[in-house]
Amino acid sequence: MTETSLRERKKVATRRALSRAAALLAVERGVEGVTIEAIADAAGVSPRTFHNYFPGKEEAIVAPLTDGAQAVIDALRARPAGEPIWDALREVVREALLPTDTRDETIALVRVVKRNPALVGKQLCGLGEMQRQIAEVIAARTGTHAGRDLYPHLLAGAAGVAMRTAVDLWVDGRTGADLPELIDSAFAQLRAGLPGP
Repeated sequence: MTETSLRERKKVATRRALSRAAALLAVERGVEGVTIEAIADAAGVSPRTFHNYFPGKEEAIVAPLTDGAQAVIDALRARPAGEPIWDALREVVREALLPTDTRDETIALVRVVKRNPALVGKQLCGLGEMQRQIAEVIAARTGTHAGRDLYPHLLAGAAGVAMRTAVDLWVDGRTGADLPELIDSAFAQLRAGLPGP
């Protein structure tokens, strides 16, 4: 393994440790009870190191939700070239959302974020960047141009709304459906042109 790849792996591990510590502290103490010093201490690094990865605690708290978006982008790039784009999007969203090993933590974090407008704003900024990157992948897969065509951006936006809506309803627990079922239903409705109930 090269020195560069080892350094990159360490950076990823440090960012993940900081974001997980921030999320767990926010769930445990509330956002107001979280400090950068506490996050750094819980992750075993200095506050200065924290600032190498995040500008503030809010970005660190929502990072487990926004960083997971990269998995969606990478998975979409890896899907079979001939697969219909709606199918590819549905599959990558289903695979990437709420990994089993952090499911309870993620649910608790989503609830904290939903109650805090500052965190909602930070999460939306991260998801906006994800949407832009997904639009580029969609453009490449569909023969459109991300710089001038609406289609890849509309589809990426619709997929993002489907994902956020399914997660929000599932976390609230009022639908009686499981998350994969909600995702499938959301994508089916969008694909059908969102017919009336």
